[in-house]
Amino acid sequence: MDQQFFMPTRIIMGENSVLENYSVFAQMGKKALIVTGFSSAKKNGSLNDVTQALSKNNQTWSIYDKVMSNPTIECVYEGASFARAEKADFIIAIGGGSPMDAAKAISLLACQDIPREELFSGKYGTQILPMIFIPTTAGTGSEVTQASVLTDHEKQTKISISSPLMFPRIAILDAKYMKNLSRDITINTAVDALTHAVEGMLSRRANPITDAIASESISMISSCFEGLLSFNLSEKDRQNLLYASTLAGMVITNTGTAAVHSMGYSLTYYKNIDHGRANGLLIVEYLRFMEGHSAKIKQILTCMGMKNLDELKNILDKLLGKKEPITIEEINKFTEKAILAKNIKNSVPNPEKEDVFNIYKLSLS
Repeated sequence: MDQQFFMPTRIIMGENSVLENYSVFAQMGKKALIVTGFSSAKKNGSLNDVTQALSKNNQTWSIYDKVMSNPTIECVYEGASFARAEKADFIIAIGGGSPMDAAKAISLLACQDIPREELFSGKYGTQILPMIFIPTTAGTGSEVTQASVLTDHEKQTKISISSPLMFPRIAILDAKYMKNLSRDITINTAVDALTHAVEGMLSRRANPITDAIASESISMISSCFEGLLSFNLSEKDRQNLLYASTLAGMVITNTGTAAVHSMGYSLTYYKNIDHGRANGLLIVEYLRFMEGHSAKIKQILTCMGMKNLDELKNILDKLLGKKEPITIEEINKFTEKAILAKNIKNSVPNPEKEDVFNIYKLSLS
C-alpha cells in the first residue's frame, strides 16, 4: 500500500505576522467576512490587527461573531446566510477551534446550497470561499486541516464534515494573541494538541512522515509541562505550544483522529466537559489498552522524556485536577455512541465495545 502526505495550507508565523503580511489578504478578494467568537478576538488584539491589515489594502469587511463553543449546525447555516447577504468573497477565521471549524462550514455553505440532511455526505460541488485562519489558542490545529467538527443536537453528538475544499489557503501564527489565555484554556488546548499527535502515531493511516512530525509535536508540548504545571509560561513556551499544535494538525490531516476523540465527544456533549480536557481524561487508559498492541507506545513515551505511562498519568492528573463524576449508566450510553463514531476505526486494533467501556470506567473512576 502506498503512503502519502498532503498539506496545502501556506503557513506564516512570527510576531506581528498579521500586520507585516497584510498584502496576503489582498490576494483573497475585496470583502472579508470575519468569523469569530463572542469577544476573545477583541480582547487579545487579533481582530484589531486583522482590520488594520484589511484597511491597508482598502478592503472592506463584515463580522460574524456569534460562534459558540462547539458550534452547531444551525450556527453555520446562519453564518453562511450572513456571508451571502453581505456579499463576502473570502473568509477570515480568528479564534480557537470553534470559530475555525465553523468558518470552514460557512465557507462551503455560502457557495453551495447543501440541505441539512446531506451536510455530512461528503458529496459537495467545487465552490468554496477562500479562507485565511488566525488561531488564537494552541490546540485544535484546525488552521491546517480539512475538517469541520459540528454539534448535531438531533443525534446528540459531534460530527465532522471533511473535504479537500476546506483547507484554509493561509494560516498566520502569532503566539502574542495567547499570552493572556486562562490556565484552563491553555492546559485543555495543549492536551488536545498532544492527543492529536499521539493518536496520529497510533492511527492505521500513520506513515513515516506523519510519525516524524507527530514526534516533534509531542516533544515540544512535553517540554512545556513544567510551565503548564506552574502556569508560568515563557514567550518561547507559548510559541512552542502554538507550533506544536499546528504540527499535530498536519498529522491528523493525514491520519485522522482515533478512539480517544470518538469517546470524548459524549463527555463534551452530555457532561459539558471541554473537548481537550475530555481527551486528556481518556488518553492514558487508551494508551494502556494500546500498550500490548503497538511498539510505538515506547516511542511516544521517549518523545515525552518518560519511562512509563504512570509518569504521564501523574502529569495529567496534576494538570486536569478533580475528575467529573460519572455513572455506570452514563458510561453504557457513551460506549454505545463511541463505537458508532467513524474515527474509532482508525485505531489499530479497533477497541471493542467492552474495551471502550473499560477505558471510560478506568479513566473516570
